[in-house]
Order: sequence, then structure tokens, then C-alpha cells
Amino acid sequence: METSIRLPDATEQRLNELSRQTGRSKAEYLREFIEQGLDDAEDYQLASVVIEQVRKGEEPVHSAADVKKDLGLDD
Repeated sequence: METSIRLPDATEQRLNELSRQTGRSKAEYLREFIEQGLDDAEDYQLASVVIEQVRKGEEPVHSAADVKKDLGLDD
């Protein structure tokens, strides 16, 4: 799928310079940055849902001490 975006001049210049220095295309970098950004956004969204569930008492919370004890690591 082809998509176009407008970048601020300073960002475009940085991307051009990075591409020139590394020999990688701007498209390669943009794909990589978008994929990483999507991963981060999805992780953040999931964490937000779980935090809300914890706040509502819908998600159990365990102390580090309890986890260590349950795993037999509380020597």
C-alpha cells in the first residue's frame, strides 16, 4: 500500500542526511520507524487497558514478595 505524508523540513533534512550517510533508503527507515511506533503504541494501549482494570479491581495484583514466595525464591 502506498501512503504519503508531509514531514516538517527539519525532519525531512534529518531523514535525507541519515539515508545519505548509511546508504539505506528513506522508505526503509520510514517503514522501520512506523513499525516500531505501531508496536510501541499497541503496547501502550494494552498497558492502559490493564492499568484501568487494576484500578477497577478487575485485574489481580501480586506483590514481589508474594511472587518470590510462590516461586520458592524467598531464601
